[in-house]
Amino acid sequence: MAITLSEILDLVGKLDDSSAEDSGRDRFRKYLDKNLETPGQARDYIEECLRNSGPQYARALQDLVNYVGRFLGFDISFGRYQGVSGEIGYDGHWKSPGGFHVVIEVKTTEAFNVKTATLVHYIDQLISEQKIPDRDRSLGLYIIGRPDPEVRQLQNSILAEKRTDQLRLISVDSLLSLAELMTQYDVRHDDILSILRPSGSNIDPIVEMIARIVAQTPSPVETKGPSPESDLFEEDAAYWLTPTASDEDQTGEECIQILVGKHGVYAFGERTPGRAKLKAGDWMCFYASGLGVVAHAKVITAPERKQHKAIKNHGEYPWLFQLSDVKTYVGEPVIIDQDLRSQLDAFQGRDPSKPWAWLVQGTRSISQHDFMVLTGQGIGG
Repeated sequence: MAITLSEILDLVGKLDDSSAEDSGRDRFRKYLDKNLETPGQARDYIEECLRNSGPQYARALQDLVNYVGRFLGFDISFGRYQGVSGEIGYDGHWKSPGGFHVVIEVKTTEAFNVKTATLVHYIDQLISEQKIPDRDRSLGLYIIGRPDPEVRQLQNSILAEKRTDQLRLISVDSLLSLAELMTQYDVRHDDILSILRPSGSNIDPIVEMIARIVAQTPSPVETKGPSPESDLFEEDAAYWLTPTASDEDQTGEECIQILVGKHGVYAFGERTPGRAKLKAGDWMCFYASGLGVVAHAKVITAPERKQHKAIKNHGEYPWLFQLSDVKTYVGEPVIIDQDLRSQLDAFQGRDPSKPWAWLVQGTRSISQHDFMVLTGQGIGG
């Protein structure tokens, strides 16, 4: 069984900026040096940070994000957990082999007002200390754990203050997707730089485009597990897993609660994988990005071009279908951690500790057994 982040933090002790030999901070980073081998492992630990609160998890998140920078091909330097007078207060300093520098700030949420001048000042201080050559070869990058579509404070500030040539913004989820693309495909460090450096403050749309392309690659052949002991499951039913990400108006879990939980409907886009195959009698489970599987339901109508008052963007999601036997459990999500992944048919022949976001980057057909596991009805069975 894989050790959890909570267990690791209990073992290493308090994370702080103490310079004492064998401090909790040093023990934690040594553990990561020896054991954090893939972006998939980093994703598991980061999602655990985001499910919990408190300074210990916030500081662990900062260190883990820096390690993602290493997966992206940067030489990383850790910043301080807490700023003090006389020292530059950045969270991390990443140096590209080609001499480009990225100074990062890690934010768990956008709930608090952030002054963008602070990160720009950190870059200027590093230039003054000759640790960065100049502004043309540097970038400030905000990395957000749980973006809030209703706030978007940082994105709005970057645009309003006309700092798009100096500052960028990316979610942790998209940063991990970049690292996984480097691991699995012919994506080089220079490609990552070209994504981080274009005009525009928010990098997520570019990463999501790449992720959608990757998600449409053929999946492994699913195998049928034993039939569940329920007359709700019909013999010819197919089983589906679909992800729901945050948008400009609501989080993924809010979307699932409103559409699936309240209205008993869902909608697909023109190019959603599996749209033409979905039929009445199928079962679908819903993954909220960064949280876990938070609902499942039975499909009772095939997708048809139809509008519904709960779906705001009919142009992007015109294919509506209705649901019954809905169960939501946003407060107790089924977390897709390494132990759970090792139980899935989809991971037969795959290492569950390796990058796994491909599983939740697009709608996909899954086995009956995997549906039961992902909905909390077959764990350990």
